[in-house]
Amino acid sequence: MSRPSRPARVRRTVLTVPGSSDRFIAKARDLRVDALFLDLEDAVAPAVKEESRQRIVDALNDPSGFAAPTVTVRVNDWTTPWTFRDVAEVVGGAGARIDCLVLPKVTRADHVVALDLLLTQVEQDAGLPVGMIGVEAQVEDAVGLLHVAEIAAASPRLESLVFGPGDFMASLGMGGLNVGAQPAGYPADAFHHVLMSILVAARANGLQAIDGPFVAIRDVAGFEASAARAAALGYDGKWVLHPAQVEAGNAAFSPRVEDYERAHRIMDAYADATSARGGATGAIMVDDEMVDEAGFKLAAAIVARGQAAGVGAGREHR
Repeated sequence: MSRPSRPARVRRTVLTVPGSSDRFIAKARDLRVDALFLDLEDAVAPAVKEESRQRIVDALNDPSGFAAPTVTVRVNDWTTPWTFRDVAEVVGGAGARIDCLVLPKVTRADHVVALDLLLTQVEQDAGLPVGMIGVEAQVEDAVGLLHVAEIAAASPRLESLVFGPGDFMASLGMGGLNVGAQPAGYPADAFHHVLMSILVAARANGLQAIDGPFVAIRDVAGFEASAARAAALGYDGKWVLHPAQVEAGNAAFSPRVEDYERAHRIMDAYADATSARGGATGAIMVDDEMVDEAGFKLAAAIVARGQAAGVGAGREHR
């Protein structure tokens, strides 16, 4: 059975919204984030998980909608008693308004496969095109990291891998209580290995890589440093917990205007130089630096990221 293609999405900032709170859902409607998810997992107490499903369905079906271009729902993980009904009730009630489901605590590929199979049946039952709803898989512990390559290849529904720092820190016994912050006593980046492992698995399978939250919402400098590290590695975005983190997150995962313009210069110059008209030259100098095919690919990636983020709107590569 052929599946519909899903649009490419921008996820520089992904807002977490507790599905149990009408107030937080209302506040999220107008926030200019790239994406948000209505949460049924960690942000919702066990006693209200079942009633929160209908609250999320009602919120999604509300004609006022959300300003975020991408709207998703995080269901509970497969070790809980809630996953099946999370998917059946929320997708069955408002599936046409859901872009993706976020699956937490993924430790092996069959977690994703099981969600894919369940989603297929629920989509069919609801009269939705099969495959229209994507999946984002959270890697949150040591077992998940060991299996991340298999997880990333588990389903054509997958759109992103997401790092879950809180559960990951707990699973390794890391020091520190500030989720997403570097633990005291270790002079290097304690998350470098896990971030790179997730990133490599994501890119090898054509997926986005999203960094998890930084919970100290009043520590803007700490959030900026965390986001800058992930962006420097090549991550596409980061979860945000509060409106105060949105501007910094969008900035961190958007190319600077000067880098975007330089990338355009590199692409234009290299295209001219490698053409027959330009002498079919394979390596050139741009801004006092040598550029070859590898440099052209880096420039193209920056241009693509900038265009997706709206940097230099109206500026087209010739």
